[in-house]
Amino acid sequence: MSLISPALKGYFKLRLSAIDNFMLNPIDTQRQVFNGLIGSAQFTEYGKKYNFEKINSFADFQQRVPINDYDTLKGYIQRILEGNQNVLWPSEISWFAKSSGTTSDKSKFIPVSKESLDDTHYKSGKDVLALYLRQYPESKVMGGKCLVIGGSHQVNQLSADSFYGDLSAVMLQNMPFSGQIMRTPDLSIALMSEWEEKIEKIARTTMQENVTFIAGVPTWTIVLIKRIFEIAGTQNLTDIWPNLELYIHGGVSFKPYREQFQQFIPSPGMHYLETYNASEGFFAASDDPNDEGMLLFLNHGIFYEFMPMEEYGKEEPKTLTLKEVELNKNYALIISTNAGLWRYLVGDTIQFTSLHPFRIKVTGRLKFFINAFGEEVIVDNTDQALAVASAKTGAIVNDYTAAPVYMTGESNGAHEWIIEFEKLPVPLEVFVRELDAALRAVNSDYDAKRHKDIALRMPVVHVMPKGGFNLWLKQKGKLGGQNKIPRLSNERKWLEEILPFTKM
Repeated sequence: MSLISPALKGYFKLRLSAIDNFMLNPIDTQRQVFNGLIGSAQFTEYGKKYNFEKINSFADFQQRVPINDYDTLKGYIQRILEGNQNVLWPSEISWFAKSSGTTSDKSKFIPVSKESLDDTHYKSGKDVLALYLRQYPESKVMGGKCLVIGGSHQVNQLSADSFYGDLSAVMLQNMPFSGQIMRTPDLSIALMSEWEEKIEKIARTTMQENVTFIAGVPTWTIVLIKRIFEIAGTQNLTDIWPNLELYIHGGVSFKPYREQFQQFIPSPGMHYLETYNASEGFFAASDDPNDEGMLLFLNHGIFYEFMPMEEYGKEEPKTLTLKEVELNKNYALIISTNAGLWRYLVGDTIQFTSLHPFRIKVTGRLKFFINAFGEEVIVDNTDQALAVASAKTGAIVNDYTAAPVYMTGESNGAHEWIIEFEKLPVPLEVFVRELDAALRAVNSDYDAKRHKDIALRMPVVHVMPKGGFNLWLKQKGKLGGQNKIPRLSNERKWLEEILPFTKM
């Protein structure tokens, strides 16, 4: 029997009705969002510069407003950080989601408006639960607490009124009381910046709670679960939380981690739900356990454009709206948001898995690929190949990175990998053969380059000792939060940085 209160049932019913509406009327819904964004921002500094007042169609918008990345908007954002308002968005902005990742020493400060918190992030989070409860109406997930592995925050000294933290920290800090009582650990622990101490405190303080669902990035969730196992002397998470039934994950592909989670939580009643949530917005979530795609959220304050990959890098690239996209083609995601990110290139590549309704999957990052030899390998390919190789050999992979080995006069090229295994029950060369075969099966360009070793020889694989990737992140000051290992690179910079850690 479900433990949801009548008031909450009524709310979820309304949200499901709204979700059904945008699923049935996606183009009209996006048109309404577009008109609302343009109308709201027409008298901002940015809106005046690009004559939002005269924009009457998407074609006008394309013609007048350039495609942006963080660097092209940085000057505007810096002024907001210093306390100026009505620059990119009309309502007051005093919070910023700090996003740095592992790929740059520079930090990005993404504006977070009240509208983006309420109408994008919080509403999307509730819609994730509504979609889950539609699938499992007898769920008792609302009868316990959600374990949230958040980030950290600190005061931005550029202005007494400006604050920043990673997105999870900003959300936790601004979350209404109704949301706070449903989550654990205590806010003072959730917002700690020192990650090793934080994991320890989360482990010890949440073991006594009735945790029914967990939300977090797989890598850090695994670190926490292992510490809980050490403290409790068990290898089964349901010994600690018998009512645990849902893990909400995102940030990285879940394929390499699924088997490990199933070992940690050997319960037939355990469910996994993928979300696509970034500092810039909450874009999609799983609505059907039998579909690998995630439902694109269309009435949450974000207008979407999709850039075909052949347009990427052009001076005036063509972009498409929903009514023009095709299945199984790679697109760069471009958004305009209710926090003032205009035609903003997120940096992710996506494919549509369904057009009725619109469902997407993340296939990689614009900068995370290997194409040194015309092989066009993306993260989705390597995640799939690792999953197949692991299934065939019984291996469990914790994390990985890969880069090209360039051709020399004496040898042809290769892909060089660093893989951290949780378990490797077969000789490494057996796993490498299966990995290579699986990658050839999912990517015909790679297969062509591997034919008779003409351009590419067998992959070179190094085994990273357990915890080695975390040591690298710690050395760079990026341990914890939303920081992730760069999975693929078309150059060797990161791989060369990480290689010494395989010898430690």
